[in-house]
Amino acid sequence: MPDAAPPAPQQPAAPARCAPGSPWLRFALLVAILGAAAGSLLLWSPTALLTGGLPDGMPGYWRLPLLTAVYAVGTLAFVPRPALNAAAGLLLGIQQGLLMAVLGTALGAAAAFALGRMLGREALRPYLRGRMLTTLDRRFTEQGFRSVLLLRLFPGMPFQAANYGAAFSGVRFTPFLTATALGVVPTTAVYVTAAASASEPGSAAFLVSAGVIAAFTLGSVVTLWRAARRRTAAA
Repeated sequence: MPDAAPPAPQQPAAPARCAPGSPWLRFALLVAILGAAAGSLLLWSPTALLTGGLPDGMPGYWRLPLLTAVYAVGTLAFVPRPALNAAAGLLLGIQQGLLMAVLGTALGAAAAFALGRMLGREALRPYLRGRMLTTLDRRFTEQGFRSVLLLRLFPGMPFQAANYGAAFSGVRFTPFLTATALGVVPTTAVYVTAAASASEPGSAAFLVSAGVIAAFTLGSVVTLWRAARRRTAAA
């Protein structure tokens, strides 16, 4: 009986990087969305809209939700939060301005986290290697609330970088959002209070808030300087 013909060698599967729904296409979509959000600032200004208020005749119950949405979109467009907080204080005062700023921060952070987790994490996750990145990822995964809270309490940490860094790590959504809402309150209150009391530069509220902002700035500069010295020494 003749021997059976050997099976034909299988051809290697073509790479799926460009297939619809692939991680890199989703990452490209994330970059496009963020680029469009940043580019939209050529057409509108969140801070100008916040300080200018809402059009006349708009019902009052839409005021806080719409301003909160403007604040959240502003964070996605990479507008610095101190500028948004100052605009909130100028328009709404200390109490309502603080409430709106914290809500807008939480909403913007939640949107950024969702975008980063759904569109960018799968593509960038394999590159989270090395001893430092692995240690940070493990810390965020095991101590998500504490890690995010410390990031939010540190005034020199860029808000958007912390959002996407957490999204690419293993931290869960609920600890991330809870720690964000709690951790931004101190710095947000300082900037909102400074802007709301700017018309009275001799008031205690303005002097204290301005002093705290100066301390935040000095502390951030010193921290960055020390980190640069450590990197230089290690090199």
